[in-house]
Amino acid sequence: MRTEFVPKLFTLWKAGIPRAQLRKDIVSGVIVGIVALPLAIAFAIASGVPPDKGLITAIVAGFTISAFGGSRVQIGGPTGAFIVIVYGIVERHGVDGLITATFLAGVLLVALGLLRSGQLLKYFPHTLIVGFTAGIAVIILSTQVKDLLGLRMDALPSGTVGKWMAYAGRFHTADPYAIVLAVTAIALIVLLPKVTRAIPGPLAAIIVCTGLAWGLHWPVETIAGRFGAIPDTLPAPRVPRIDLATVRDLLQPALAIALLGAIESLLSAVVADGMIGGRHRSNMELVAQGGGNMLSALFGGIPATGAIARTATNVKNGGRTPVAGIVHALTLLVIMLVAAPLAGHIPLACLAGILAVVAYNMSEWRSFVSALKSDRYDAAVLLATFFITVVFDLVLAIEVGMVLAAFLFMKRMSDITDLRPVMVDGNEALIEDEVARIPPDVRVFEISGPLFFGAAQKFQDVLAEINDRQRMLVLRLRNVPLIDGTGMHRLGHIVRELERRRKRVLLADVDPRVAVELRKQDWFREDLLVPTVQDALRSAG
Repeated sequence: MRTEFVPKLFTLWKAGIPRAQLRKDIVSGVIVGIVALPLAIAFAIASGVPPDKGLITAIVAGFTISAFGGSRVQIGGPTGAFIVIVYGIVERHGVDGLITATFLAGVLLVALGLLRSGQLLKYFPHTLIVGFTAGIAVIILSTQVKDLLGLRMDALPSGTVGKWMAYAGRFHTADPYAIVLAVTAIALIVLLPKVTRAIPGPLAAIIVCTGLAWGLHWPVETIAGRFGAIPDTLPAPRVPRIDLATVRDLLQPALAIALLGAIESLLSAVVADGMIGGRHRSNMELVAQGGGNMLSALFGGIPATGAIARTATNVKNGGRTPVAGIVHALTLLVIMLVAAPLAGHIPLACLAGILAVVAYNMSEWRSFVSALKSDRYDAAVLLATFFITVVFDLVLAIEVGMVLAAFLFMKRMSDITDLRPVMVDGNEALIEDEVARIPPDVRVFEISGPLFFGAAQKFQDVLAEINDRQRMLVLRLRNVPLIDGTGMHRLGHIVRELERRRKRVLLADVDPRVAVELRKQDWFREDLLVPTVQDALRSAG
């Protein structure tokens, strides 16, 4: 397609954006920028990096993703899904390692887009996505309990189970001021939209909680108290050091960032398409996501992807072109340049309350419960992905989940492959309206379904059905849409073995696509093929 790698903004700008829509996009962009402010700061802190890293990411990557992406309304920036990966990378490799991994992930995303991999990501099973998303939600909540309750404790253990064990011994140190602020933030985010949508809940939470803590001089920890003042300028770009040893150490986390970023951005784009009745360009979106992550890394930012909640906010406020996403990034830049010192007074308990709501929304517990009630194998994939994410590692969870899902797919495909003798009224005869009789020394088998390695053993069982009284075997393959290498090998073995026993084998009603593949086999002869079963029986007479 000629427009496959053309950014949506370019197409819409060339066609002309009406002034009325441009005004709506600008207003929506400002609103989304205000909504994104507390989230960008909160996601950065929860990821183990200074708060300005989140703002830098939302500004630089958010601008790039909107300007060059394949979606009309996608809003890019840091998201909760990355917290687990980013926190782990920072623990093992430091902030510099994270920046390098983010840059490498950007390169991988660009490559995925250029290789037209956008459509391939739709094959990720729903249960796998629900499982690791719910696991991420549990981990996010687990990282925020200390600030939610104002617990006095040292550095937290790295594992989720270890964190909760540490919390169990420190609940008596809970700070009532921090609890009041966290509950206030949660209440405002949950209840304010029922009263008015003019003020975003997270923004109201920050204003009210900061006012309470600052005005009443409550002794609670703030952003500035833990991280120092937030810079009021963007840093100069710096190319991360990349050599072979660095790539070897950081390739796995970079792959995790790229894979998760691709999945979440395309999911967000699909959700947005459903809301506006549009159609995004998935490969261009991946290229833009990659470029956004590379530029974010150059400015010292963290990974970015499409943010479903902020994208939905954009749509609900009238945004219909990438101009809204660009304005959102510029709004954050203005806030950073003008009001960065004020952000240092935000209580960490307030941000923890915001992230608690984010974790609840991410959990998709209704989808989780629904998936548990489905097929037991799907439930097994869901639970395995969920528990491995929580207890061990998100990357391992995705790997194990994909392997389990692949085995599940193979089992189901094997189950639908059927091999049976052709019979009517208990006697071997042609099925349906075909009334020709089958001679007693001829066996006819009907095979239905894909004949791949998972189902090839059923094919091999044909040999056990042929005894010394039979002189011919007819295999009817009209309902076999494909045969893989293992199926071809088993079929060739049957032909050779029966011919060695002086028995004839004919293949009837073969799908033309399967016939093409059969002709590539070294054991194949053209006389093995017959158009119909009737032709095979006539040759037997």
